Amino acid sequence: MGEVAGFAPVSLSFEQISRLEQLHVMPTYRRAPVAFRSGRGVYLIDVQGKKYLDLVSGIGVNALGYAHPRIVKVIREQAAQLIHCSNLYYHEYQGLLAKKLCEISGLQRCFFCNSGTEANEAAIKIVRAYAKRRSPAKVELVALENSFHGRTLGSLSITGQEQYRQPFEPLVGPVKFVPAGDIAALETSVGEATAGIFVEGIQGEGGVRMVDPAFLRRARELADEFGALLVFDEVQCGLGRTGKYFSFQLHDPPIRPDVVTVAKPLGCGLPIGAVLATEEAGTVLGAGMHGSTFGGGPLVCRVALEFLEVLDELLPAIHRVAGYFRMRLEELKLHYRYIEEIRAYGLMIGIQLKIPGKELVEEALRQGLLINCTHENVLRFLPPYVITESDIDRAIKILDRVFRKGQELIIQSGLADQLLGVGARTQA
Repeated sequence: MGEVAGFAPVSLSFEQISRLEQLHVMPTYRRAPVAFRSGRGVYLIDVQGKKYLDLVSGIGVNALGYAHPRIVKVIREQAAQLIHCSNLYYHEYQGLLAKKLCEISGLQRCFFCNSGTEANEAAIKIVRAYAKRRSPAKVELVALENSFHGRTLGSLSITGQEQYRQPFEPLVGPVKFVPAGDIAALETSVGEATAGIFVEGIQGEGGVRMVDPAFLRRARELADEFGALLVFDEVQCGLGRTGKYFSFQLHDPPIRPDVVTVAKPLGCGLPIGAVLATEEAGTVLGAGMHGSTFGGGPLVCRVALEFLEVLDELLPAIHRVAGYFRMRLEELKLHYRYIEEIRAYGLMIGIQLKIPGKELVEEALRQGLLINCTHENVLRFLPPYVITESDIDRAIKILDRVFRKGQELIIQSGLADQLLGVGARTQA
């Protein structure tokens, strides 16, 4: 055979890339002024050749970093064999992946889709179908304030942040929102009409906050009492991020979910989501009641299986490295009084500031460090699981410069005495 023609690799400048997007891409993102061409390990390289230490990992997606040799090998092998196969037929890897996910979660059934949002949409349908078998009056969903479950209409309906919901109302309902940790409010909200209770073990978009285990246990008890399903959204905090497979396993004893949703790290950058459920909840959707054209294809399922094999080996290292990262951040906190609190759950880390974090994120980018800000004043780190102590040391050096810049901005704003302590301006 002769050489196969194809779309040739391009080498566009940042200006060309940004101009094309401004003309033709819907403006749904405020992109940072950088375009990336390649990555290796925990680093990304932009189109001008500048190297960045990535503490965001595609918002928790690139858990094994970039160009991980085992993932690259599997993609190459499987892409040459079979990329997609309709769910009208079987292939070799979907059942194996479902079995592995059920083993590590303690659940019995699995449905595959393409994202965390889609997983939560499927979970809502499972909750509704399960409830409808018991009573037509069981239609209410209970979710937490400050939560984030996705941007499609169903997942948005259970997202407890008004700024995301308001532009698209009316949404799917009825939904009751409860403050995370408020057991009395939870008890008032759950009743005979409740079909399901949706929780994140750790609220990521909500500022990296762990939900009180006593609250989660009470949610389990109320779900049992009223015949509702308890759904754990583990899209951001699950699959190794905390050093455990799932956030519900952090507690002793683990809290028992009926349904679990996962996505982000599972495909190492390829789109995949999954819903895990008990046998009872996982069999309420029969043939034709739900589906996904692309969900659970052979390429992404094989990659996900490889990821889980690597994760088994990495879990002890995640505990060790996460502890080191937290220690170094606590050392930094001693020098910058506008750092209010460090919340760290494995490699899911939030730094609560007394000032907005936007300018610090921008300064970090200029310094070659990728970080993220959520809830206006929480710097969020979701580094790849393969990050090392030496990578962390480099990140801390850059963060020190970034926080020093933040201190200068505070002094320039005239708020030094208020945020840094009386006399801070003259001391600086």
